[in-house]
Amino acid sequence: MDTMYRATPEEAFEIKPVNSANIMEITERNRNIKINNTENVEIIESEISPKKPFIEANTIEVDLQHLSNDCTIPVFSKDNELTIAHQQFIETVMHCVNRVFPHEVISPPDIRVSHQIKGRTPDALHLNVKELQEHHKTIYYERMMFAGNITSIKDTISGNELTLSFGGVRSYNLENLYSKKTMERFKFFIGFQNKVCSNMCVWSDGFISDLRVSSVLEMEKRITQTMQEYNAELHLMEMKELTYDSLSEHQFAQLTGKCRLYQHLPKQEKAKIPELLFNDSHINLMAKGYYEDENFSRNEEGRINLWDVYNLFTQANKSSYIDSFLDRNLNAFDFTKGLQKTLNGNSDYHWFLS
Repeated sequence: MDTMYRATPEEAFEIKPVNSANIMEITERNRNIKINNTENVEIIESEISPKKPFIEANTIEVDLQHLSNDCTIPVFSKDNELTIAHQQFIETVMHCVNRVFPHEVISPPDIRVSHQIKGRTPDALHLNVKELQEHHKTIYYERMMFAGNITSIKDTISGNELTLSFGGVRSYNLENLYSKKTMERFKFFIGFQNKVCSNMCVWSDGFISDLRVSSVLEMEKRITQTMQEYNAELHLMEMKELTYDSLSEHQFAQLTGKCRLYQHLPKQEKAKIPELLFNDSHINLMAKGYYEDENFSRNEEGRINLWDVYNLFTQANKSSYIDSFLDRNLNAFDFTKGLQKTLNGNSDYHWFLS
């Protein structure tokens, strides 16, 4: 059997170096615009829409400095060994990305956290809540997700610009912090982000659902290996194929109805059907998006292509908690590809459209 050739990012996207003289020319031109047309510049800046978060749910945005300076680091209680801190995870991934893509433009990561765990310093043990000062308080976040972009590697699908993206998830609720130090669990991905809506596009070859490591060095090795083995060109091709097939209004209605029924199937029947990780609240958001989404709704004939269906899934997934976000995102891709196979004669996902 022939071995599939894995193109490098530079080959896959025909990346070419930028002429430094052009950069200087553009920079000088922009400098002149700022001086001579200040009012116009202000108007343009005021019209820039705020960046959409890649996940919403109950998360808040923080920066790396906050994690490093303001948050405590949990330990394994029986031996007082430190866990790998959120900021260590992020810095390790950023180091790996810069090493694998040394000539690309890499954006700083966006960081979202949830489930704040509050505590007190020992000297505040007997103070009332109203008497607490800032230096008496301690916090850390049980769950954290971050994502960054390699903005110089991009492509377009159905008018949507996609950039190569990477990120990870850390959830302390998956650890037994009451025991001795053991292998710690993380999630890592490299895939694409749809810049129209900030939806993540995760693929199995670029995703580690259960990354178990005992040290930062071990983590660095696993993450680097995953990025080197990821085939961005093939992932893009698989996503572009979704634009070739579509569902009628009747088929989409059938799909959303069966997705709701799926949640209540007897275990024996459910075991015979491909897995769906999305619940009723997600399906409700998809049904609403079919009519109202400004980017991925039905066309004038009521049809919706599978690329748009996939994005309705990933858009709805933004309401998921951090610890289930990436697994559902991967499931969205696998499920939509399964629907495409059903439309072309494969029976595995037939139940959802019958």
